[in-house]
Amino acid sequence: MTSNTEHNTHTTHDAEEDLRNQDIKIYINGKLHSRDQAKVSVYDSAFMLGDGMWEGLRLYNGTWAFFDEHMDRLFDSCKAVDLDIGLNREEVLEALRYTADANAMTTDVHCRMMITRGVKVKPFQHPSLSRSGPTIVIIMEHSKPASNLQSKGIRLATVPQVRGLPMAQDAKYNSHSKLNCVIACLQAEQAGADEALMLDPHGFVNTTNACNFFIVRKGEVWTSTGDYCMNGVTRQKVINLCRENNIPVFEKNYSLVEAYGADEAFLSGTFGAQTPVAEIDSKPIGSHTGAGPITQQLQTLYKALIAEHTQT
Repeated sequence: MTSNTEHNTHTTHDAEEDLRNQDIKIYINGKLHSRDQAKVSVYDSAFMLGDGMWEGLRLYNGTWAFFDEHMDRLFDSCKAVDLDIGLNREEVLEALRYTADANAMTTDVHCRMMITRGVKVKPFQHPSLSRSGPTIVIIMEHSKPASNLQSKGIRLATVPQVRGLPMAQDAKYNSHSKLNCVIACLQAEQAGADEALMLDPHGFVNTTNACNFFIVRKGEVWTSTGDYCMNGVTRQKVINLCRENNIPVFEKNYSLVEAYGADEAFLSGTFGAQTPVAEIDSKPIGSHTGAGPITQQLQTLYKALIAEHTQT
């Protein structure tokens, strides 16, 4: 296996190479399968239509960080689209434990848990054609963010693709239907950047194709209103940490002009925590290399929060 860092791609999900991931066991509907044998039906609703929800979690010191918040998001999303997971929260946690134990995983682990509407009886759209219950897949990998992300930072390009209105497809759904974000990512790549900075329907700075987005201006931390972006668990933790540590933080509308003139910028997400942004539309952000001072302070506070939450 080769890591992304050995190619020209450079994303917020770049991870250090770990050969153990070649032989991971993957959970599918209560059973474990070797990586090369883990398969779902071509009739599965997610394969056919992107009809499903997923959640990303990280395992530290044998504890799934902020499990309750992640489950709030997952269960709320599934309820909103009438997708019955068939498990309660404790059963989800037990499935995660089962998979982690089978892979001898205890820390620095990233999990992608996927819930689909299940296998369809005919290859058409209507949800009633999924009659056998949900498909549940859990993929866990040994995963540490690539160290060069902190020194190099991410290059963003503003793209035409926007994160849309809730009545189109609410960005708060962590759905399998990610084509909107994939298109944005392609547009950023074509512009010579690593990832996309997406605007909201009104032209204000919103989010990236993969993570929530923050800037720092004159000691203040700004992020979008949250109306058109994923309700990120890490995003909320950053906001909370600012409030608890006397760092001014604002959820507000702001323009690209204000983003270009920021002293610092960073992304937040379950995988990378806080990843510095080096440039936006080829314009360097701040005068520093890598994470700026407030970003570094938040990284330190977040690591302490993780340690407190996951101590055994």
